[in-house]
Amino acid sequence: MRALLTRDPLTGGELIVTRLKGLESGIVIEGQFSLGWPARLTPEQLEYVYVLVLYRGNVQKVAAALGMAYNTARARLDDIVAALDGVTSAAAHPSRLEILDRHAAGEIDFEETLRRLRET
Repeated sequence: MRALLTRDPLTGGELIVTRLKGLESGIVIEGQFSLGWPARLTPEQLEYVYVLVLYRGNVQKVAAALGMAYNTARARLDDIVAALDGVTSAAAHPSRLEILDRHAAGEIDFEETLRRLRET
């Protein structure tokens, strides 16, 4: 099986589920079903949430498990919270200067800075 797609790969828009199938019973259920809160997250963010749950919310352990700095792990968690809240303010989409300021303050590491700059 493949990983769950959370966004339309062509447009980035919302996806809905129209068919469910029980692997053991073979039963098929058709309709229109929401993917719920996971649809607001990217596959990478879903992986982060999975690891976060495994480590019972300990961001320091998540950072170690994912091989990233604590500040990067914390920034990714902030991004996930923003995505789940549906935040569309400037805080959710910081300017390039704000990203560089966060890097200069040591809040995010170099790799996270590059990732965020590419997204703007």
